[in-house]
Amino acid sequence: MAFGTQDDTDEVMNEINMTPLVDVMLVLLIIFIITVPVMKHSVNIDLPRATNEQQLIKPETVRLSVDAEGSYFLNEAKIADEDLAPRLRAAAAQNPQPDLHIRGDKAVRYERVAQAMAAAQQAGLRKIGFITEPKN
Repeated sequence: MAFGTQDDTDEVMNEINMTPLVDVMLVLLIIFIITVPVMKHSVNIDLPRATNEQQLIKPETVRLSVDAEGSYFLNEAKIADEDLAPRLRAAAAQNPQPDLHIRGDKAVRYERVAQAMAAAQQAGLRKIGFITEPKN
């Protein structure tokens, strides 16, 4: 079945009539222009004003050092093993919570550093880091 006029039956019509398509698009555009304001439902309220400035409070850093003999130093002050957990719990209770930086001597037994890490975890400290010296 070929499309065409009755005068010329041998040629096939190869163009699409764009007029109905443009008419449909214009009708849809008018419908959307009319219905969009109706679809907008809002309640007028006064929202509170707030600033989004970043807080400049930086948490302090607690430094825990373990020397070659396995002694603990909290902020460069020597402390006994039994005093470590209460001091770490006190640091964990601060707001904002401080970061714990652990510095272990390379000659210390790993067990002493692991005990310090376990005490920090039980105290509730969430940010624990290790301090090392860069290789020259």
